[in-house]
Amino acid sequence: MRWPWQRRKPEPAPVPIEPPRERWGLPRTLIVLLSVVTVIAVLILLNQVASFVTPVFLGVNLVIAVMPLQQWLLRIGAPRIVAALASLLTVYAFLVALFWSIYWSVQSLVTELPGYSNEFNALYRDTLTWLESLGVSEDEALDQLRNAFSPGAIAGAVGSLASDAGVVLGFLATLFVVIFFIAWDSMQLPERVQRIAVTNPDLVRGLDRFAAGVQRYWVVTTLFGLIVSALDLVALTALGVPLALVWAVFAFVTNYIPNIGFVIGVIPPTLMALLANGPINALLTAILFSVINFVMQSLVQPKIAGDAVGVTPATSFLSLLVWAFALGPVGALLALPATLAVKTLLVDTDPRLGWLSKLVSNKVDAAPPGRLGRAVAPGFQPRSQRPATAAVPVQPGPRGRD
Repeated sequence: MRWPWQRRKPEPAPVPIEPPRERWGLPRTLIVLLSVVTVIAVLILLNQVASFVTPVFLGVNLVIAVMPLQQWLLRIGAPRIVAALASLLTVYAFLVALFWSIYWSVQSLVTELPGYSNEFNALYRDTLTWLESLGVSEDEALDQLRNAFSPGAIAGAVGSLASDAGVVLGFLATLFVVIFFIAWDSMQLPERVQRIAVTNPDLVRGLDRFAAGVQRYWVVTTLFGLIVSALDLVALTALGVPLALVWAVFAFVTNYIPNIGFVIGVIPPTLMALLANGPINALLTAILFSVINFVMQSLVQPKIAGDAVGVTPATSFLSLLVWAFALGPVGALLALPATLAVKTLLVDTDPRLGWLSKLVSNKVDAAPPGRLGRAVAPGFQPRSQRPATAAVPVQPGPRGRD
């Protein structure tokens, strides 16, 4: 038995000791320079092997995009081979419809143009007259046209098109083969992921976030493509532009190219409006088409698609430039999925790169207490840290003499 003054006082709780932060052994400036050089070297390397990397990454994206269909079929009791075959045929049907739409649009334009030969000749004469008013003689203009349409220039253009056609066919062949094998391997994907999760749970969580973001991105892009296509169809029909349905379908295809797809889609309908209805109608077509597509594709869609992927609109636009350089024209189509892959698999898994994840992420966490800098956020202070302002009573002033 102990007297009250002999009782032991409770020991204070141990203060948690923060582990020492891991520091780099090199100066920060050198680390930044090495990081920049490494990123540039990787992008240049990807540009050199883009003919192989691009179809593989696109095939992975498309198989992931239709994976909910495969999972739904498995839940209702369908055999695995049936579910994999259904996803494979869905991707193939999407690609065939997409490329057939491009072919149909170009073929419709080529078929329709000969019927406007008189309008084209009149436009040609008006152009020569306009050039003469600027001081360019007709002979100089004809010389420029002869040089542009000389046999050597035409042969060079045909050779370039043939070379591009061979590249496109090789790309499509690789893409279809890659999709087949990835869809076939997807039958055993759940077991493989479970085995990986035993030793690398962070990697599996990153893959899951990447797959979810890819699925949301393709769904959002397709829905916005349908909305833009419907609005373009109404606008072009109201303006009386020939082949309005063709250009609406073409706008749906170019919608998969973020930010600059509408620039490609506006050229054919504007040309048809110029030949069929005159310059005023062509100008109205270009303005209305550009406004609809610019607002939806460059302002609204990047915000929604960025939210679906988890990056800011500025990051989505910069990723378009970076991946178009690294992976070629198809890189513009894969810009956001490629950025999402880098973010979820490389950035989010490294605690030392948490600042970069917060910088490009569209969701900002609550700021820590205290003020920030004066240049970026002058005087900013979280609402919870602001002092409450008490009401100050107003003292009555001296009364004036009557």
